[in-house]
Amino acid sequence: MKLPTDHPNPLVRRLLSFWAPTTGTMRGWALASVVVNAGIAVTGAGVRVTESGLGCPTWPRCTPDSFVPVAHPETDMLNMLVEFGNRLLTFLVLAVGVACVIVALRLTPRRRSLVLLAWLQPAGVLAQALWGGLVVSTMLNPFTVGMHFLISTGLIAACWMLYARAGEGDGPVRRVTHRDIRRLGHALLAAVFVLLVVGVAVSGTGPHSGDERASRFDLDIEAVARLHADVVYIVVGLTFALLFALHVSHAERPARRAALVLLAVELGQGAIGYTQYFLAVPAALVLLHVLGSTLVWIAALRVVTSLRTREPLPDHSPTGVPAAV
Repeated sequence: MKLPTDHPNPLVRRLLSFWAPTTGTMRGWALASVVVNAGIAVTGAGVRVTESGLGCPTWPRCTPDSFVPVAHPETDMLNMLVEFGNRLLTFLVLAVGVACVIVALRLTPRRRSLVLLAWLQPAGVLAQALWGGLVVSTMLNPFTVGMHFLISTGLIAACWMLYARAGEGDGPVRRVTHRDIRRLGHALLAAVFVLLVVGVAVSGTGPHSGDERASRFDLDIEAVARLHADVVYIVVGLTFALLFALHVSHAERPARRAALVLLAVELGQGAIGYTQYFLAVPAALVLLHVLGSTLVWIAALRVVTSLRTREPLPDHSPTGVPAAV
């Protein structure tokens, strides 16, 4: 019997690889989930900077009487199409998340840790969809909009952990660096998350609210922008410290490379941020800044997971063949 994964077209084989998965398949779908979740975070910012946040003024319908865009007296059709297009991307993210679940369930031997991480993805996407309804019903309140982005960062973290764990065993954690260096990596990741939270506050205080009817945080934009810059200096300083510690301790190359990539992404993001500030926050640079934020987060997650590994569980079967469960 010919399997779907025997299809002569390599693209079709890759798309159907979840049916007869390998460890490489699991990692591939997990990485695809990282990409689509990061992508929808950026397109969400695109909705905001094009003033299309209320392009579909109701939820789950686009208009009170239609699930798809139709002429509406209070909404420009282009804004409606932009917002509706972003809603449609949710189904792509959900499809990739479901594929990860199928791969984790069909992987032999089945690994409980991967199954649990995989289930976080469709569950998180559904939670995001419901939260999106709250964003619309609150007329783009900056708190609900900001939480929408932060929930995406949580989903990205779950996707990255699935990718990292798929390449490891299920044995105890083994450090590949000194304990204090690993703690420094955790402190760096926490600082990056704080940076994202402060960035959300800046975004909710400044321009590009998503719609002229949307409210803003009642904060001093200069003060929150300076706070954001201060946290940036802390993050970059911690990254320098980690990179130096990894170098002098002769840490394994993947860990040093991950820290170096993070530093490069941070410097690029800093250049975008300062350019954005001096040019009065043009819309195109807002998109680049959100993209940079997601890349900094992913790079920081990569650093932390490069500082440890897990060995395969020991085989306790008398013949050396894994015992049946």
